Amino acid sequence: MRIPRTIALVALVACSARPLAAQDTPTERTAARDVIQKLAVLQRTVDVSGWTARLSMPDATRDRIAARAKALMDGELLAMADDITKHPEIGFKEERSVKIITDWLTAHDFDVTMGSGGFATAFTARHRKANTGPVLGIVVEYDALRGTNGDFHGDQHSTQGPVGLAAAQAIAEWLVASKTPGSVVVIGTPAEEMMPPPAKTVMHEKGVFNGLDIAVRSHSSLATQRAGAGFGSCCLNIDGVRYTFSGAPAHQMTPWDGRNALTAVRQLFSSIDALRGTFRPEARIQGIIPEGGKAPNVVPDRAVADFYVRYPDEVYLRQMRQLIDDAARGAALATGTKVKIETYGSMRDGISLGTLNEAAFVHVKRYGGGRIQAEPGKPQGWEETGSVSSAVPGVGFSAWTSNGGFHTYEMEADALGPVGHGGFVVDAQAMAALLYDFTTKADFRAAVKAEFAGLKGLYSEYQQALSRTYEQPVVREPAP
Repeated sequence: MRIPRTIALVALVACSARPLAAQDTPTERTAARDVIQKLAVLQRTVDVSGWTARLSMPDATRDRIAARAKALMDGELLAMADDITKHPEIGFKEERSVKIITDWLTAHDFDVTMGSGGFATAFTARHRKANTGPVLGIVVEYDALRGTNGDFHGDQHSTQGPVGLAAAQAIAEWLVASKTPGSVVVIGTPAEEMMPPPAKTVMHEKGVFNGLDIAVRSHSSLATQRAGAGFGSCCLNIDGVRYTFSGAPAHQMTPWDGRNALTAVRQLFSSIDALRGTFRPEARIQGIIPEGGKAPNVVPDRAVADFYVRYPDEVYLRQMRQLIDDAARGAALATGTKVKIETYGSMRDGISLGTLNEAAFVHVKRYGGGRIQAEPGKPQGWEETGSVSSAVPGVGFSAWTSNGGFHTYEMEADALGPVGHGGFVVDAQAMAALLYDFTTKADFRAAVKAEFAGLKGLYSEYQQALSRTYEQPVVREPAP
């Protein structure tokens, strides 16, 4: 899941003289003013620009590790990526893909445990020759999209496993050969395209990501780019909410003998359409009707509406939910039905680190990433749920891998061609290079840790500012 532009807080960190950009909505810009200033100070304090310059310098050992990652990709892992792309499997059914990935890990000195977090197609793989030191996490995905013409890899999740394996093996071999303290953990996370509820969030809540000092992952991209520092999400803050209406059945020739649950659902959709004019313009509400009755000659006594309710921040999202939930209750009252409201999953802002994002960008450019987007994009956590990237420092690698849009057949085709192959190799090399930097430079690890702690504190401050800023109108009782 990847949206190229998001609504989120940003501090541009490559040059302290560069003007800072804030939220895209006027209300958020006002709320963020003080936080933006503190963000800029934090970026200077942890010396993001200095680390970017230092990590841009040549390092022969780092280049050898990156070259090993490239050799692994060229030798067998690009072929693995192509194979998984050609055999798509949707979330929680990725048995073939997971077996290919975990068989490879087992053959390369990783101990694999299946069922991480309670999901059959999730796994945790730890290198057998690990020792004390930084714990390096590599997160991979492998689920396909559900398409009307069949499942397909229109987001290139099929390649994240091979990219991660190349980086994991290259850095693990070097750790063992050089006797450098450090360990490597590969975490397989299923069903990214079927959230909410996100599998990563459940896995995090069950401790799967505990102990990681850093987490890295790759993702398809339309350009070589990186996120700005701050907090945000790829796809806005989301509530997944299900409204189940219950009525009474009757013959459609005598509908007055029943209560039509489908009519209640239709009323809810109409009410939400009316509310769109009340909501701020950045709001997004998407809904379907997975259940609406079984036969035209029976009044439906059960109907379900399933919605994703989205907004750039969770504070205003709560206001939206209150109005939408009230609309559902109103639809039930208006139709003589009853409604159950179930929030079955959510996604929230994650933390985006300037230290890691800029270092990753340096390496992606170093190893040949094409179509370079010079300015940082909007901040977004390294993974899409917000839950893990708010708890574990990390970075997502985004080399240019497609000319098509996200979730398209063109992006799937690029996964099998030169644009995709070239970008996947670059991602693997850059990922291995950053893990080397993180492992060998204690002061860089300290800077990452300090920035992460600082951003967590600023996020709390930002939430409080938004709570004060979003004033609701006073609605008075009708005049006599």
